[in-house]
Amino acid sequence: MTPFFIGNLTDFLACSAGKKRLSLKLGCSFFLFGLINNVLYVIILSAALDLVPPSTPKGIIAFCNIAPALIAKLGWPYFLKGRIRYARRIVGCCALSFIGMLVVAFHESLYSRLLGICLASFSSGLGEMTFLQLSTTYSRSVGGRSVGYFASGTGAAGIVGAFMWWELRGLGISTGVGISAVLPFILPVAYFFLLPRPAAFMHQSSSLSYTLVPADDLETEVDDDLSAQDDVESRVEPKVSVGLSAADKWRLVKPMLLKYMLPLFCVYTFEYTINQGVAPTLLYPIPSHGLISKIIHSARDYYPLWQLVYQTTVFFSRSSISLGLKTLPARLLPAPAIIQFVILLLLVFESAVGLLPEDREGGSIFLVFMLISIEGVCGGLAYVNVFYRINQEQPDPASAHNPEITKQEREFKIGSIGFADSSGILLASILAVPTEMELCRAQVARGKFLCRGL
Repeated sequence: MTPFFIGNLTDFLACSAGKKRLSLKLGCSFFLFGLINNVLYVIILSAALDLVPPSTPKGIIAFCNIAPALIAKLGWPYFLKGRIRYARRIVGCCALSFIGMLVVAFHESLYSRLLGICLASFSSGLGEMTFLQLSTTYSRSVGGRSVGYFASGTGAAGIVGAFMWWELRGLGISTGVGISAVLPFILPVAYFFLLPRPAAFMHQSSSLSYTLVPADDLETEVDDDLSAQDDVESRVEPKVSVGLSAADKWRLVKPMLLKYMLPLFCVYTFEYTINQGVAPTLLYPIPSHGLISKIIHSARDYYPLWQLVYQTTVFFSRSSISLGLKTLPARLLPAPAIIQFVILLLLVFESAVGLLPEDREGGSIFLVFMLISIEGVCGGLAYVNVFYRINQEQPDPASAHNPEITKQEREFKIGSIGFADSSGILLASILAVPTEMELCRAQVARGKFLCRGL
């Protein structure tokens, strides 16, 4: 072998190893962003029974855990202008979450704890929007992977948060919630010390430019490099401050209302109506044999089981892109919402009337298990595919000449979608209370009293 060939091979292997290392750091960073940003939300919901007096409706916890997040997602992208200071935002989110959890941990009054929950919720909503916007500062190929890793982290938060509180609750509210209050500090640590900057991927791509690639791939890579270069250049403080006007934002939002926002809103409305209003009434006699008898020991065990099934399937479906699976075609983005609606109707009918005869409880339990699994898959796919599609959208030709405006438009578009899922959750929390009450009445009317004994 010639020295020239050996030198090129060594450079190629070194660059490939460097690219894998960067991809691993990127994946770990965005996975941690999704996990830590959402895990406090899950811990608070899991601890709802312990945080408020028995006479207080538990729905107030759910409301305080989502309404401030909705305000953050609605206020920041739509009413604020100019460039996003990611470092300041992430440090601010960390501080707000830390203070909020400390208030919950060390104040026993109901109103103080609700205030702490509101602070943590506002931070979670602002954080989710910020990390999704952060993905747009990378080239489209890297940004798409970032969205996949982040979505996977948010899915894992459901399982990790519920498990953490299960382990911590024995320590008491002050100690258990106090320990969880340190988790937000992982966010700035990951941002400053683990996350690769966009320029790192551009340099890696440039160093491998001597390898032969197909023409189509080369064109895509060049577009990605130019996008990354624009992102790097836009980090330099502009001499003239520019920002999107209200008219610009409305122009960007209009095409997304039916394409992205409505499907996401419907998915979350149906999904959380099932989880909060229907699932608590999906109760059956205690099984005496089979695997299910080792899991269910009282009627109160059914609801945690349904939640575990839901959270597990959400995690796997939100991880679909990071696992290398294909994304949904754009025309199929409404499909998860349609399937969710059918599942909602089937579960309502099962709760109120029963899809199978009463002497086949085992079949009913298996049917509910399958329906909730499909519900979780649909919810996770809707989330990750909507945000992935927005991240991959081409810039508006009218503003393509201005890198700073193009950057702000990409950030705004992915940030403006967030209020659709949060408003769906909020609507579901309102619908869930009367839904649960009516389904329980229907069960009592046909001689099934399990819901009254909880």
